[in-house]
Amino acid sequence: MSAFLYFVLPALGGYTLASVYLLKNPLVLHKKKRTAFYSTHISHRGGCGERIESTMAAFTNAVEQGTQMLELDCHMTRDGHLVVSHDENLLRQTGHDATISSLNLKDLPLYKERLAVTFYAGHYSSGADRKFALLEDVFVKFPSIPVSVEIKENNKQMIDKVSNLIKRYNREDITVWATVDSGIMKECQETNGSMPYSFTMKRGALLLLLFYTGLLPFVPLGESLLQFYLPRIINRTFIPEKRILRNWLVLCLLEKVTMRKSLFNHLAARGIQVHLFVCNREEDMKAALEVGATGVMSDYPTLLSSYLHRNRCQD
Repeated sequence: MSAFLYFVLPALGGYTLASVYLLKNPLVLHKKKRTAFYSTHISHRGGCGERIESTMAAFTNAVEQGTQMLELDCHMTRDGHLVVSHDENLLRQTGHDATISSLNLKDLPLYKERLAVTFYAGHYSSGADRKFALLEDVFVKFPSIPVSVEIKENNKQMIDKVSNLIKRYNREDITVWATVDSGIMKECQETNGSMPYSFTMKRGALLLLLFYTGLLPFVPLGESLLQFYLPRIINRTFIPEKRILRNWLVLCLLEKVTMRKSLFNHLAARGIQVHLFVCNREEDMKAALEVGATGVMSDYPTLLSSYLHRNRCQD
């Protein structure tokens, strides 16, 4: 036993020292990623606290307020049009219990006149523009603004159409594949592997495992972005449907495990941007940046611009 410890303890100590050193100095082993964009100010669903979510009015307002990235979701109508919408089912957004994929573009209903802001309980948005936007219209109007496109369904035809649209408008370097599902992400990457992409839920869990076992500094990462909840907003501004997330012990553990400044600093040093969402109060914006986020995602682009300007965080 003593002979075993004689060899194991020095090896373990050496591994620990190497891991700690490389966590702080990752460029010893890895080439820094150089994405074509760097976004501190990200507008969630186009800044859905100030205008009705995912409408052209929302995107226009966000860009006018200085956002550096638009976050959106995409679905396809029955007649093959790519529509910007968070939900596939339209009940929450329009009051009509129908799916986008079951309707032709011309038959899509309007958004509600007054729409609840999902990540800010008790708050609502409104506006004259209540039409669903087309993904192509976003690309045409904002040719140089980075866009994170979340794909929520493993629909090969839709993914092909999104990729072709991105290629047509020469946006491959400033448009991000995003999804929580690893199977969908695999399809997205196989369709267009030249685009930057974000961590899925499974890959995010693996990232944490690598971090806590000390292996992260030795492992190459293909992702360019990590987009994750700021846990402190849960049950404050965001009331989740899942009951498990209403348990304060679960939330405390989630925050302790995920909000690690050393992890975020390591990713940033490797050129991987860390975006925390959805921060709709200044204290949450401050908390996100203090824990090491490189970018803040908000439903309120005007508020975020004001905060970043006053704290000199925005380029």
